[in-house]
Amino acid sequence: MSEARRERRNYLLGTGLSILLTLLAFGSVIGPFGKTIALWVISVSAVVQILVQLRFFLHIGLGRQKREDLLLILFSLLLLSIMVGGTLWILTNLAQRMT
Repeated sequence: MSEARRERRNYLLGTGLSILLTLLAFGSVIGPFGKTIALWVISVSAVVQILVQLRFFLHIGLGRQKREDLLLILFSLLLLSIMVGGTLWILTNLAQRMT
């Protein structure tokens, strides 16, 4: 199989999985499930969606060469979570002091 066909197949597989996971999340909200089950389905499908995006579109696998890319993304996520968490902490603290 040529490289172009392999790439196209991976992109189509990634697109199909992304659409399926998105429909699963929407279906859990529209369906007859309870709020707790819907939240769990959305959370799990979001994590799987992130893994699908990393694997099929950003081409980050568990190989030796790709490990540096994965570490860079994880470090970026750490910095973003620190910034968002710190912002929420400060805003919550300020809101408590104003009441």
